[in-house]
Amino acid sequence: MKNPYGKLFIYYFEGVPYISKELEARPTFFGSWVDDEVAFLFFSVPSKTRAVQIEKDNAHVRLIDTYEMTGEQWHGDKIEPYYINDLCICPPWEIPGVNKGEKRILLDPGVVFGTGRHQTTEDCLFLIHRLCTQNNIDSVLDIGTGTGLLSLGAAVLGCTTVMACDFNYLAVKTTRNNILINHVEDQVVAFQAKGEEMMSLACDLLVANTHYDVLQHIIESPYLMDKKWFILSGLLNSEAKKIMDSLSEKNVHIVERRCPDGVWNTIVGKVLKKAEPVSTLP
Repeated sequence: MKNPYGKLFIYYFEGVPYISKELEARPTFFGSWVDDEVAFLFFSVPSKTRAVQIEKDNAHVRLIDTYEMTGEQWHGDKIEPYYINDLCICPPWEIPGVNKGEKRILLDPGVVFGTGRHQTTEDCLFLIHRLCTQNNIDSVLDIGTGTGLLSLGAAVLGCTTVMACDFNYLAVKTTRNNILINHVEDQVVAFQAKGEEMMSLACDLLVANTHYDVLQHIIESPYLMDKKWFILSGLLNSEAKKIMDSLSEKNVHIVERRCPDGVWNTIVGKVLKKAEPVSTLP
């Protein structure tokens, strides 16, 4: 299989255009990334004529700019295999031989920003691995799933019920593709929703690698106390301090606060039940 993202042609719109089923089905169209009231449309071939037509067909949108770049330029990193503990994360077009005891995760990042190498993503996957291999964790709620990597990691590590949630449609579409190529559709379901509104879903482990404002809503939800474990990530230092201060008022034990690069913070904690002793991760 050849890397399909060798060259990207990106059309930036002010406003969100309607995407027809005909365009959605075209193999040269990778999708539309919507962020508030702007949209980026991604193609594998030059499509300026189509972009102009989309502008004409949608009176409320305006074509602002066009870009041409490689997939790696868009993601800001190389799309190549890498390892976290015994997990081998690799694109489906570059699959290395798997050594004994290793578990493989195929990750097609699509055009959802990021290859899984961001510090917060790596820290979350590292902690998911630790928790799932040392505790009885069967169900996971992954808020802000992106490409679905953390959900895939939980499934590969043995979790039987994994709920991958993202408010961005293209992220959900990308995650569903990754679920299929990893053959974990019996374990993982991906759906579009606001993560803070999904807190009532029962799970052993809550994972939220997302924006600070979303994390604020998450930790104030009464349903947080129904979980067993939680991993919160995507926090700058000042934001992490505020989250830690809020958590200090709840019946939870902060097991670890990770910030290996001095910038991005990840917090792992355990919800304490009555008369339950405090435990620590090795």
